[in-house]
Amino acid sequence: MIKIGLLGAGRIGQVHARSLVTMPNAKVATVSDFVPEAAEALAAKSGGIAMTTEQVIADPSIDAVVIGTPTTTHFDLIHQAADAGKAIFCEKPIDLSVERIHACISAVSSAGVPFMTAFNRRFDPNFQKVQRQVQDGVIGAVEMVTIQSRDPSPPPIGYIETSGGLFRDMMIHDLDMARFLLGEDPVEVFAQASCLVDPAIGAAGDIDTAMVSLKTASGKLCQISNSRRATYGYDQRVEVHGSRGMLRADNVLTDTVEVATADGYRKSVTEPFFLERYAAAYTNEMAHFVECLTDSKPMAPSIEDGLKAQVLADAADESHRSGKPVSV
Repeated sequence: MIKIGLLGAGRIGQVHARSLVTMPNAKVATVSDFVPEAAEALAAKSGGIAMTTEQVIADPSIDAVVIGTPTTTHFDLIHQAADAGKAIFCEKPIDLSVERIHACISAVSSAGVPFMTAFNRRFDPNFQKVQRQVQDGVIGAVEMVTIQSRDPSPPPIGYIETSGGLFRDMMIHDLDMARFLLGEDPVEVFAQASCLVDPAIGAAGDIDTAMVSLKTASGKLCQISNSRRATYGYDQRVEVHGSRGMLRADNVLTDTVEVATADGYRKSVTEPFFLERYAAAYTNEMAHFVECLTDSKPMAPSIEDGLKAQVLADAADESHRSGKPVSV
């Protein structure tokens, strides 16, 4: 039985707790949060006990920690958990600084502990099937990848101000998905972006609408489209074009019912947001983490995958500001 210490009892901590309570070979042993009442409430729901973060990390019975705290806390928690010999599951981004991520890699490597970066979209059943069929050569050699990711509405301005910006907060998922589907690391990034949704986002120093083009050394291309607004719902689509065909994963709707009348055809709406759209992905990624710990298997996405996505996000930000392509 893998004993897990949950660090963070907020929205994402609750998601991971719900996944863990369904697994026969893992349990939520402890929960910590900056708000003690939140830790106590989640511990009561998931069968664990509330502790301080320091107590969780110092507890020798805890095999692994799930870091679901704000990004600004990740660096210290990763170092502390690694020093304590705990396996680590860390939400994205690992940190907003590439230099500090390198320091985290050194700490994890020196301690010899397993580490998984929580890019949950790799575990979405639809995206997984696309990637498997790419690997199996169903559409021949990959030539172009298109990723569309648009939120139904912007997050609060307070969140925007500490998020690291759209490229590092929102698009980082898509940059990882690009690597996942291309099967090759991009070597050039070109970004264009605007503030079209909410002027307050621009006043906070961020953008809310962006398009990024990626190119690999062999010439494969990827285009990513992000918006903080989609009036029709949570828009999550991918397409891979190859030398012998095309693969596409469309939006997931709330149901499969289609109505046909004299006015035409009408389908249901998309899932409202990421918690609903990626419910299966969250469960699958945690199951992968637990399975790798149980069977001593290598984990993916790794800490290096987290670093590579951050490098691409930084390059996109630099390209947007300079108006020029950036080599990576």
